[in-house]
Amino acid sequence: MGFVFDVEFCGLASANVVFQVEHAYGGSKRSLTQFKAHDFSRHRRILSAVDLPIGGDGSPTSSALYFTKIQIGTPPKDYHLQVDTGSDLLWVNCAGCQKCPKRSDLGISLALYNPEASLTSKMVNCDQDICMSTLSDPNNDCKAGMYCSYSVKYGDGSSTTGYFVRDNIQLDRVSGNLQTTFINGSIAFGCGSQQSGGLGSSQQALDGILGFGQANSSMLSQLASANKVKKIFSHCLDGSQGGGIFAIGEVVQPKVQTTPMIPEAHYNVELKEIEVGGVVLQLPTDIFDVGEKRGTIIDSGTTLAYLPDLVYKQVMEKIDAAQPNIKRHIVDQQFTCYKYSGNVDKGFPVVKFHFESSLSLKVYPHQYLFEVQDDDWCVGFQDSDLQSQGGKEITLLGDLVLTDKLVTYDLEKKTIGWIEHNCSSSIKVKNDESGKEYMVGAHDISRAGHIDTSTGIMVSCFMIHLTVTLINSIPGAINIV
Repeated sequence: MGFVFDVEFCGLASANVVFQVEHAYGGSKRSLTQFKAHDFSRHRRILSAVDLPIGGDGSPTSSALYFTKIQIGTPPKDYHLQVDTGSDLLWVNCAGCQKCPKRSDLGISLALYNPEASLTSKMVNCDQDICMSTLSDPNNDCKAGMYCSYSVKYGDGSSTTGYFVRDNIQLDRVSGNLQTTFINGSIAFGCGSQQSGGLGSSQQALDGILGFGQANSSMLSQLASANKVKKIFSHCLDGSQGGGIFAIGEVVQPKVQTTPMIPEAHYNVELKEIEVGGVVLQLPTDIFDVGEKRGTIIDSGTTLAYLPDLVYKQVMEKIDAAQPNIKRHIVDQQFTCYKYSGNVDKGFPVVKFHFESSLSLKVYPHQYLFEVQDDDWCVGFQDSDLQSQGGKEITLLGDLVLTDKLVTYDLEKKTIGWIEHNCSSSIKVKNDESGKEYMVGAHDISRAGHIDTSTGIMVSCFMIHLTVTLINSIPGAINIV
């Protein structure tokens, strides 16, 4: 069962907003082991549960990899939230919270949201439609006059509990080419009263989570249900020069080719075969099925790429064969590496993933190999057999293979697609009502304090602006400011 929320958004027909996104490890250096540890922690969460209604287990989430700053309340106050495609709810730590983190090792100041300090806050009660539509247990103790509570337990043992509140959120909307302005919207979100596990520690601590999952409880779904945005989002991360875009709404340029999305709690597609150096691997036809055709997970929150044991071994054999005179060695007891002084794109094979509907994803050597020190290149493909949970291997493609591509998640058509793109340049988004197209750049989007006079309305997309810098030249390890 999903969640149903009412959304008020300035009374305008469509919205396009922009906000800054940062990376949790900005400016810091991390070992290869730490990157893999981050991915492993995330896999425990995103693979251990499915999206469940309030009062039960909830949609899993990732470690705090990307985070943004938004303003909530009247007067508005800043809150740093994790941006997460693996979870659904928007929630923030609230005043009176038990075991909420007091400080963060990310170098940010934490804040507690106080409904009583905001002139526009409204408590959500159990007898309101917004709450009743979320309850799946007929014996639930939530009765008229009581606050509507929530409880979410994640696969790694962490949890958050609290109650729902409605308040104004201040966002930036795109009002023209490379221009934005402030808008206010009223939205329902969770007010966290108690956190446990990693959510209560100072390590990577933030003020809450902004979920971009598929459930009706996500902010994307709330805005879409009110016909304010299309239920589509895209990201484009530059793996070489830094820069990138995260957009919600229809991208009209460049066009992407798509593949059907497998019904799941997360973003899964059907991988058909893998080609290395122009040679298709000879694999069992069901090798990429997990559970009941769970398929391959597309997850920009994971740093590396994870393949079933048999697939991983065949991929590595082909990579080895490209340089028969170089003996591989192991770094950090887990990464396969090569000493190579030439151009890796000329010395190693291209890896291509072929999906349903003839969609392919090309990964160049400079994307799956990363230099840990001078002329020492390590492979970012990992054996998921070593990360498996309950004997189940996974196929998961993370930032390693998603950089330098515009990736689009269309929840309306139930498709995922991508195209190679210069992510430091720009894309175009479309306002369906006016037919106008607006250019969104990867850097220095200016803020303009007016609505587009040619339309008088907000653009039908929601855009997150990212500026990306690689850490230690490791693909997918990015600092977003």
